[in-house]
Amino acid sequence: MLAWQDGRELELGTPLQRSILAMLLLREGRAVSPTEMIDAIWGDEAPPRALGALRTYVSRLRAVLEPDRSPRMRPELLTSVGRGYALRLPPGAFDLAEFERLVTEAETERRAGDLPGAAGTLRRALGLWSGEPLAGAVGPYIESQRGRLVERRVGVVETLMELDLELGRHADVVHELIALTSEHPLRERLRGQLMLAYYRCGRQADALAVFGDIRRALVEELGIDPGHELASLHQRILAADPHLAWAKARPVRQKPASDGDGRAETPAAGADAGDGEHETVQEMPRPAQLPAAVNDFTGRREVVNRLRTLLTSVSGGEGVPVAAVSGIGGVGKTTLAVHVAHSLHEVFPDGQLYADLRGYGEEPTAPESVLAAFLRALRIPVDIIPDGLAERGALFRSLLADRRMIVLLDNARDAEQVEHLLPGTAGCAAIVTSRGKLADLPSARLVDLEVMEPEEALGLFAAVAGPERVAVEHAAAMDVVAICGFLPLAVRIVAARLAARPAWTVASLVPRLADERRRLDEMRIGHLGVHATFSLGYGHLDAAQARAFRLLSLPNGPDVSVQAAASLLGLSMTETEDMLESLVDVSLLEAPAPGRYRYHDLLRLFARKQVELSESADAVAQALRRLLGFYLASAQAAHRLAYEGSVICAHLVSLGVPGRTFASADEAVTWLTIEAETLFAAIGQAAESARTPESLLPAADLLLAMEPLLESGAFAREFAGRASGMLAAAQAIGDKVSELRCRYVLGRVLFVANRLRDADTEFRTALELAEVTGDAIVNGEILNALAVVAGRRRRHEEALAWFDSALKAFKESGAVGGEALVASYSARDHLALGSVDEAIAAAERGLSLFSELGSGAGMARARYQLGVVLSRVGRLTEAVVHHAECLDFFRAGGQKVWEQRVCCRLAETFITAERYKDAARHAEQALTLSREIGHPYGEALSLTVLGRALAGLGSVRRSGDCLKRALDIFTRLGSPEADDLRALLKLDQISD
Repeated sequence: MLAWQDGRELELGTPLQRSILAMLLLREGRAVSPTEMIDAIWGDEAPPRALGALRTYVSRLRAVLEPDRSPRMRPELLTSVGRGYALRLPPGAFDLAEFERLVTEAETERRAGDLPGAAGTLRRALGLWSGEPLAGAVGPYIESQRGRLVERRVGVVETLMELDLELGRHADVVHELIALTSEHPLRERLRGQLMLAYYRCGRQADALAVFGDIRRALVEELGIDPGHELASLHQRILAADPHLAWAKARPVRQKPASDGDGRAETPAAGADAGDGEHETVQEMPRPAQLPAAVNDFTGRREVVNRLRTLLTSVSGGEGVPVAAVSGIGGVGKTTLAVHVAHSLHEVFPDGQLYADLRGYGEEPTAPESVLAAFLRALRIPVDIIPDGLAERGALFRSLLADRRMIVLLDNARDAEQVEHLLPGTAGCAAIVTSRGKLADLPSARLVDLEVMEPEEALGLFAAVAGPERVAVEHAAAMDVVAICGFLPLAVRIVAARLAARPAWTVASLVPRLADERRRLDEMRIGHLGVHATFSLGYGHLDAAQARAFRLLSLPNGPDVSVQAAASLLGLSMTETEDMLESLVDVSLLEAPAPGRYRYHDLLRLFARKQVELSESADAVAQALRRLLGFYLASAQAAHRLAYEGSVICAHLVSLGVPGRTFASADEAVTWLTIEAETLFAAIGQAAESARTPESLLPAADLLLAMEPLLESGAFAREFAGRASGMLAAAQAIGDKVSELRCRYVLGRVLFVANRLRDADTEFRTALELAEVTGDAIVNGEILNALAVVAGRRRRHEEALAWFDSALKAFKESGAVGGEALVASYSARDHLALGSVDEAIAAAERGLSLFSELGSGAGMARARYQLGVVLSRVGRLTEAVVHHAECLDFFRAGGQKVWEQRVCCRLAETFITAERYKDAARHAEQALTLSREIGHPYGEALSLTVLGRALAGLGSVRRSGDCLKRALDIFTRLGSPEADDLRALLKLDQISD
């Protein structure tokens, strides 16, 4: 089993991992439950932790198949369906599916009388085979499928040999048949074909010898004689039957004979077509029940092609292609299905059947009634239509046998409503639409229909409203379809309203739709309405599902994890996951990634409307408080691991809700990064609704607990925005405790941006608030920050005084990590004042204390400071070692601010060592990082060291450009480094 991507062979992993991939491939897009997978792979010997191992293998396969996908993105290939998994490949990506498509194509060509074309197509199909099927995969399921695939291939080979014999190629296939009969000595059909080929080549004796060989083999191996068909051929060869001689075949259309159970019999190899009369087949009606296709159908090219391919290929050669299209109300399932069914008119020339199953109406259509209507359409008299469901289904399938018809079953409730309405034999196909995912519908290929792409939605809007109006107001039109969430029904309704009102402009729609409380009301015209469409699905939920659907809409974040949802709903993890998956199954929630759930924007508005109608204000407040409590407890746990030795979290408020636990600091910071958007949203939501200090403080504490994210540099804007909003809320209600936290966070944000004067102001105000409130939660951190700011401003004696105060505060609170921080950070101020020994001792003490604490993050920062000091005193090799070690840590943790700083320091050290190429390389890395995270001060530092390195390499012009750009940035920021650069540039001019 092999796989390629962009011409590169993929490493598929262990045999068990290959087995999982093989099973998903063989299910051809249909969902496979974990239980099925475990039974298939391990059988009765499944290990105790089989489910965990399965999930690990699936995760690894996702990484192999989509190496560039980020953790927050929903997998596009190996997707989660309910509790199981499905592999969704584009057309042509799976060689077995391509093989079956070619075999089906060959069957069509053969029926049309194109025997050479059919033979050529079969040879192309067989050319896709290479070696043993599913090589490298293991397990009971794989073994059974391997046997099935071998049997399937041999069957196709036999059909090809039959075609070659019909075409008179008997001399060409003799050697091929000899090899095949040697490989499969007990297959009577191959032996019969070899006998016929020999006979037609004039080798009657060889033909009779083949019969003798297989008779002996069958008797010895199985204790049986050759079958009637082979024995009859033997007798005809003995009698030199003239009808066995080859005569050019004439294409004829016959009704295949039946063997009694509805299956068509295949004439034996060499049977005489003759010139006899053919049975006259009574022309059956060709119903055309499909609704009219819309004349403004737009977009959906990829899914249309996928459905056409799916419906015109036969899996395994026997099954009926069934496409089960699911999606939220208004996403365009019916429109798509009708369009595709119409486009396949020539493929299914014997008719189209259609039924609206009203699955989400008050009275879903009974399958018995649908079958009665189908039978009447096929001209079965009413008085002979059977009464029972099973009997009607059997008659329906019998009538469709040997015909090519397509059946469209629209708006199905569930698989039970549909299963008796499907054709039973190859040649027909069915499309089923439903809001629910019909994962339990046998043999169905699931197609999840998403909202339109932006350009597709814009095309639909233009088609309905008028392309001229959209062309004139293109930007406003894009705003409108975005507000509609790219939902086709919403886009069509809004466009139709605009088309009916010539005096309106596209831009006039934007403010009408911007009001979230009225948006759904604006999306209504005539009998069409988004609210009414959503209500149909909501009305079928049970009480627990409806409550979950309502409450999950309350958070403002983009999505929610299972753990967070469990806290919000007040349920166990298992209950919550089952509840969320049940809402996904009926397309009222989306699952963009494993363990994460979200609403379509309009569905969220609909759910919040239901909150207003059904939930009390207290129930809403309690749900949001439980969610905030979960986020706060989890962030506290993350903070403890990221800043080992810090005692901040010991003083944060607790809402009595358990949070996540983490095994390492890396895992904790990764969680903070993944959840950042939801955490910031929760803080903003709490700030907007807070009316008392008690309700605001948990959000302020959450902001403080997220402090480790500041090190990444990626969320500076979010921290600034939320801290400013919280500060305004705290001042409005007189909450000085929350204000203290906000000012500390703002100070840190300003410091990272090198706005040192503003940072100093915020830290001093925070210190005053700490004295007023008696809240010493971040006293040591504030004093330490004031010291670092002073040092950056080159007020080194002032910095050491602040460090002394910080050390005292940390000792009083028992924060050993704080003591280590003071020792490390004060080292550079000692050095600036000429105290080399004190500087080295302080930096080494900081590293020692962090090592005793086992704090990886602390040790990395201490190594950074120690490396700076050692570089400045000429101990260059030691400096590089320390900086290289902390660089690995910061890179692994995604702490790009620190990574940029270390790269700059390494460049400085290499410049001192006159290793200018290494210096330039690290400086360029630092420059890239600083621009990536939007860090002007870091960019100026990087340009400075890059300019110096380029000067060492003799690139004078480039060096000057870098230094001048750095000077511009430092001057704009008001940094003291600007004076250093001016002096450096002046010296360069003098030397020139």
